[in-house]
Amino acid sequence: MHAIEFRDVDFAYGEGEFRIQKLNFSVEKGEFVAILGHNGSGKSTLARLSNGILLPDAGEIRVFGTLLDEKHLYDVRSRVGVVFQNPDNQTVASVVEDDIAFGAENVGLAREEIGKRIDFALSAVGMEAYRDATVARLSGGQKQRVAIAGVLALRPDVMILDESTAMLDPKGRREIMEVVQKLNRDEGVTVLLITHFVEEALLADRALVMSKGGIVMQGAPAEIFSRGDELLAYDLTLPRIGIIAKRLREGGMSVSDTLDVEKLAEEIAGCVS
Repeated sequence: MHAIEFRDVDFAYGEGEFRIQKLNFSVEKGEFVAILGHNGSGKSTLARLSNGILLPDAGEIRVFGTLLDEKHLYDVRSRVGVVFQNPDNQTVASVVEDDIAFGAENVGLAREEIGKRIDFALSAVGMEAYRDATVARLSGGQKQRVAIAGVLALRPDVMILDESTAMLDPKGRREIMEVVQKLNRDEGVTVLLITHFVEEALLADRALVMSKGGIVMQGAPAEIFSRGDELLAYDLTLPRIGIIAKRLREGGMSVSDTLDVEKLAEEIAGCVS
């Protein structure tokens, strides 16, 4: 079943300034899809169109079969949650528990149900010990976990992460990606990951590359990253592991064109033993 489906979608911010043109695109229920692209390629516009922050100029978008239009905005947004790049811009309360409860309170859930959802969301992102903490005193990675928890408290079927790790250090990025993988695997949450970190895309079931408002490459991440010259044409690079393997081969070491860290380590060990 399609969780999100775009049919011949156009969107322009100004007259003739298209960011999305004739886009046909879908995400299946329970799928983990990564979207890559240079700045201005249209990937963040796609994210905002997917839950009605923006509405298309032409074509149609459906979420679990429901047409995304003014009439159905509430229904769609209750099923599709978005986590943005800067966690500070998503904070609405000074205490972690209150911040997570904000969305659930605004949709009129009963107090007992809100409490259950706070417990679930804190557990899902590994922040149970920070329920009463001051948000401003948390690290960047912890703040982003709280932002994710606030979306999770609404129990969405789809979570869109729009460059949500861009402002974090490597440790914070790893922490967030572990949370995202767990939600997809254990909770069945459909994930749409907008990112410029190619290593993050390796974790997805499927990767798409956008350029000039359209999809120019798609497939399994390993397949996409095996096409290094094409990626360079779209201002993208290979994951670090791919670059290492390539340079080892250029230096005369007989290793395969792999994105598997353990396999590469075994091949290196075989070459030097």
